[in-house]
Amino acid sequence: MELFNKAAQIENDYSAKDIEVLEGLEPVRMRPGMYIGGVDERALHHLVAEVLDNAMDEAVAGFANRIEISLEEDGYVKITDNGRGIPVDPHPKFPDKSALEVILTTLHSGGKFTQKAYQTAGGLHGVGISVVNALTDHLEVEVARDKKLYKQTYSRGVPQSALELVGPTPNRRGTVIRFHPDPQIFGEDLYFKASLLYRMARSKAYLYRGVEIRWSCPESQATETVPAKDTLHFPEGLSDFLAHTLGERACLSPKFFADTVTKDKSEDPSLYGKVEWAIAWPQDEEGFLNTYCNTIPTPQGGSHELGLRSALSRAIKSFGEMSNIKKVSTLTPDDILTGAAGVLSVFIPDPQFQGQTKEKLATLSAQRLVETVMKDRFENWLSSNPDVSQKLIEHFIERAEERLRRKNDRDLQRKTATQRLRLPGKLADCTKSGREGTELFIVEGDSAGGSAKQARHREYQAVLPLRGKILNVASASLDKLKANQLIADLCLALGCGTRKDYDSSKLRYDRVVIMTDADVDGAHIAALLMTFFYREMPQLIHQGHLYLALPPLFRLSHNGQHHYTRDEAEFEKLKKKFNEARGKLEITRFKGLGEMNTQQLKDTTMDPKNRTLLQITLPTLKNLDPAKDLEEEIRLTAELVEDLMGNKPEKRFDYIQTHAQFASDLDI
Repeated sequence: MELFNKAAQIENDYSAKDIEVLEGLEPVRMRPGMYIGGVDERALHHLVAEVLDNAMDEAVAGFANRIEISLEEDGYVKITDNGRGIPVDPHPKFPDKSALEVILTTLHSGGKFTQKAYQTAGGLHGVGISVVNALTDHLEVEVARDKKLYKQTYSRGVPQSALELVGPTPNRRGTVIRFHPDPQIFGEDLYFKASLLYRMARSKAYLYRGVEIRWSCPESQATETVPAKDTLHFPEGLSDFLAHTLGERACLSPKFFADTVTKDKSEDPSLYGKVEWAIAWPQDEEGFLNTYCNTIPTPQGGSHELGLRSALSRAIKSFGEMSNIKKVSTLTPDDILTGAAGVLSVFIPDPQFQGQTKEKLATLSAQRLVETVMKDRFENWLSSNPDVSQKLIEHFIERAEERLRRKNDRDLQRKTATQRLRLPGKLADCTKSGREGTELFIVEGDSAGGSAKQARHREYQAVLPLRGKILNVASASLDKLKANQLIADLCLALGCGTRKDYDSSKLRYDRVVIMTDADVDGAHIAALLMTFFYREMPQLIHQGHLYLALPPLFRLSHNGQHHYTRDEAEFEKLKKKFNEARGKLEITRFKGLGEMNTQQLKDTTMDPKNRTLLQITLPTLKNLDPAKDLEEEIRLTAELVEDLMGNKPEKRFDYIQTHAQFASDLDI
């Protein structure tokens, strides 16, 4: 009740005297976060960006070709341009003030509201130099116009002197602004950092190749990457930037996809502006995409970035259709741009941004401009570089398949715990709860599966029968891989995921044993399974979990003794030996595991006491530099798998011709 009475009293006391009217730049000092996004280090350096952007607008408009940015020992920053200079004549609406003072002390004032002074500029949604003036404890400005030099000083947005005519300056023009951030706003500990300012200056020089930016900072703040003095001028623009950023990193394309296109207003008034870009695809897939509008960085992207994404995607699909590459239909812009390194810069009239700090472009026409300009040029670039386009499209398709694979895994993970534990119906699981010592036997067919289920040690041996031959993953599309029930059952039984989503901690068995018939068909199925594990779960092989069972091909019974052999050579040797001895010799040839009775299968192939397992490993190269063994091993193995199991039959034919001399006793 007491709280209610107090609230009622406050309501009754609320009157006109409680309405504050903030004049001039007072709102900026009271709520700086509304104008520069905070009072942290990023916001502090945004002050410099605003002043530098004004100088760049003069350069882009063609009125300046040199800008100087200097970080001084006492924490001041000075920015100089040789442009037209801020107007100093009296303002028509404020006859007692110069245009310079109006610009520095009035929010939403400037020469960018129409296209009379600037065809392209940093836009109308920025905070402007008046906000910079409000948040500095000292700012001084010099203007050289009409061969005369003018000067005025400010503190916290308030003029400290009248506009002063210093004197004649016949060989100089432009604007100099020197300022120090207000510690009342930013605190005593924040200060301008040479590394951030130098990076800002470099990016501006890259973005407009017609400007020269001269940089200087105290020797005490210079480092290996930040010189005390430097002249920044890049005739190749964004291509220079990308080459510098990538350094020695290898790319899928040795030549960047880069160009500059200017659309004149007379061609199409709705597509008026300039677009420049440079894009590469590093092999290490550590990429980035930096976008700019009128030299203003837009870290949150916006309409121009949407245009780039759409242009590349449409061009790739169009090129793929002409080249009869059907898989390009599954590609998305993310498949193309994830891992790419690129820079996009647009110059357009009257840009619209979201937010005071201009981090996202909202001009819808920019999307159409970029998309129109880039699509045809990317398609032509792909056509004129066939070797590069093939590499890129294979890379994009691989990313798309990986994306779809992750989606399938996420869909599986979203199921309930009961559903996730549901195992393939044909799997005869072992009873042991932990993974240590457990084995999964992968067998071909229900007949062999029935024998194996009876012959196993139920506690630690599981059996998964596969009906028919497993899909050849080396030549199959992702859609076929996704739809194949045998592969789905196998992945579900193992539980560890595939490729980048492989998690060894989730592997349900200590040993995975491929157990197929000892004939040509059995060998083919074993090869298909090994290809599957090599392509989809290579970590399982590296970690030593994959094995190959060696069932016998013959049984020789002599004088009550049974002997098993796995190949023709051993069989002929034993046969000759027993024929020379007394007694009846009985010979049985097993056409498949299903023809062996339970005890025979257990004794020869599944019982650890008697069986022989081959561990599947990658080949080891003995005569190479140890530092290069692994890399060479991976390369040779990948080539062998591709030659034998890939979708190019001519490679298999060449392999057969080359190695036919080593073949003998073919079981065909």
